[in-house]
Amino acid sequence: MTRTRIPRSKAALAAAAVLAAALTGLAAPASPARAATATSPHRVLFDNSKAETAGNADWIISTSQPDPLKQNANPTTEKSWTGAISSWGVALQKTGAYSLKTLPAGSTISYGTGAALDLANFDTFVIPEPNIRFSPAEKSAIMKFVQNGGGLFLVSDHTGSDRNNDGWDSPAIINDLLISNGVDNNDPFGFSVDLKNIVTDNPRAISDATDPVLHGSFGTVTGSILRNGTTFTLKPADNPAVKGLVYTTGSSGNSGAFFVTSIFGSGRIAVWGDSSAIDDGTGESGKRLYNGWTDPAGTNAALALNATAWLARAS
Repeated sequence: MTRTRIPRSKAALAAAAVLAAALTGLAAPASPARAATATSPHRVLFDNSKAETAGNADWIISTSQPDPLKQNANPTTEKSWTGAISSWGVALQKTGAYSLKTLPAGSTISYGTGAALDLANFDTFVIPEPNIRFSPAEKSAIMKFVQNGGGLFLVSDHTGSDRNNDGWDSPAIINDLLISNGVDNNDPFGFSVDLKNIVTDNPRAISDATDPVLHGSFGTVTGSILRNGTTFTLKPADNPAVKGLVYTTGSSGNSGAFFVTSIFGSGRIAVWGDSSAIDDGTGESGKRLYNGWTDPAGTNAALALNATAWLARAS
């Protein structure tokens, strides 16, 4: 599909925003996000409305939805909650600084409707390998949420990973969000998903001691794992805030990025190229899962958790 070139003036405005943030040492203030307190922790919504459990996928923090605490109010290990990304949820829950919910299957992503699971009630929205295309209204809701200060965490997988056989896989769905959302169709985040299926690699982190995702409260990130996944092409001319943090072997610059962050409006974005890295190997019976969360070839737990903290403005 031909992409319309973004006007130079937009890139200049984005560059000015990044410069202003750098001068103050802070990102632009977020509208929905706010500092956590004992009574108002950082609010994270995990998506399960886009077939995140189709096939062998099991990308949920708990089968108890929307509230994982109804399965176990005091989780201690990944097995306290049922789901292949339960380790992610349990690690956040144990800090006491996060409030977690899941948008259940059959739900609609919304922003500003007043519904309990509306994005306006959350600081961060995690979409782990979507397998159903977002509707026009949902794409607009996601973009406005980020534009107004929300954090968006996207996880892609390889091209051809259409787990529910509806003709759409996560690379195509994410790219569709970026070029046909009704809010900004001109590469708003400064990256696109490559239509690749890379069988195996151990991508490495860049050297940047000041980056809060690579060096956060959950540990230091040295790299990740890629087991049938993809990469991203960066386009800093479209959005100068885009930044590759982890790259496949031999890659750098604008090609071969495996973990990327960016800024859009007042909000923040992170995107990862493979769901294997978030899989903790536990989940519902019958699923063929792989423990990438603690794979010694990467530091995937630190990467996921530090990025969540950055998106939620907890770091």
